[in-house]
Amino acid sequence: MSPPQSKSPSQSKSLSATFRKPRAYAWFAGGVVLLALPFYVDRFWLQAGLFAMAAAIGAIGINLLTGATGQLSMGHAFFLAVGAYSYCVLAGESGVENGHRLTGLGLPTWLAAVLAVLVAGAAGGLFSPIAGRLRGAYLGIATLALIFIGQHVLFNAGDLTGGFNGRAVPPLSLFGIDFDDSETVIAAVPFQSAEKLWYIALLALLGCALFARGVLRGRPGRAMNAIRDHRIAAGVMGVPVARYRAAVFVLSSMYAGLAGVLIALVFQRTVPEYFGVILSLEFLAMIVIGGLGTVAGAVVGAVFVSLLPQILTHYSDTLPLVSAPGTGGVAPGEASRYLYGAAVVAVVLFLPGGLTRLITSRKTPRE
Repeated sequence: MSPPQSKSPSQSKSLSATFRKPRAYAWFAGGVVLLALPFYVDRFWLQAGLFAMAAAIGAIGINLLTGATGQLSMGHAFFLAVGAYSYCVLAGESGVENGHRLTGLGLPTWLAAVLAVLVAGAAGGLFSPIAGRLRGAYLGIATLALIFIGQHVLFNAGDLTGGFNGRAVPPLSLFGIDFDDSETVIAAVPFQSAEKLWYIALLALLGCALFARGVLRGRPGRAMNAIRDHRIAAGVMGVPVARYRAAVFVLSSMYAGLAGVLIALVFQRTVPEYFGVILSLEFLAMIVIGGLGTVAGAVVGAVFVSLLPQILTHYSDTLPLVSAPGTGGVAPGEASRYLYGAAVVAVVLFLPGGLTRLITSRKTPRE
């Protein structure tokens, strides 16, 4: 009986290329669908998709921090609030709203968006010396304190935040296009704020995902994983542990700031109550459900957690055991938290790699 013959390098390369083609086709088809959606779906689904993309950007940021570097953060919502309200202050005009005399600098909105992300990064930089020296539950408790500080400031600094009722969000203006509800007709389709913002959010998500993917696959990513797996060993190998932890915390804060700006533009109003502990816990649920330490896991988890309550609310009349808010029974928001809470438990017990593990664990044919 003759021994099995091994395949030549050229045959192995062609086999690998064969299995890469379907994935490339799937990415291409998905990109075409995402680009075409504003022409075919209504405003509800566009706003849901915009919120999911904003959540995905924030989830990528916390996945760099918690999933790749092993730093537990429960204050991610604080940096979303910093980004959202910084944009409102920088881009808004001074005036009176809901009994508050609001402060606004009136900067160009595109510049205000960029500066808001930098302000969120600066806020992370102020906290980074603490983040560089704490780990585990200690860092989690320290970041949780940011939420309580942030909530106090948001409710009481009425001149900046508008207090309990929040403040209106100035619409983005870029390349002569106002991203508000004024109609812009393209291919006989009227584009309003949701349709216009769709492509900005899609471009922002793509850029953030590619940058994070490059970080994770390069030397910084290997250093971050070494810190996560064994901090002392990473230090012995020459990795500046405290510096890396601080830098990743700043980068994660900037991702959160950009997510906060997008969420503010989608909702068109910032409300302090939204940026609380529950939002931070939802971001942790996103990366656990999707998959820790991967960009795809952050995106998948963000889509799952952010879209679930909106879908339940939209179809509350037809779904069993779910009722519209305020009518008794299980509200859609509560039902969604039960479901993704159960999803977290199921993933931890049976699928440690998250939902993306279902895709990446497929075995290729033996050579």
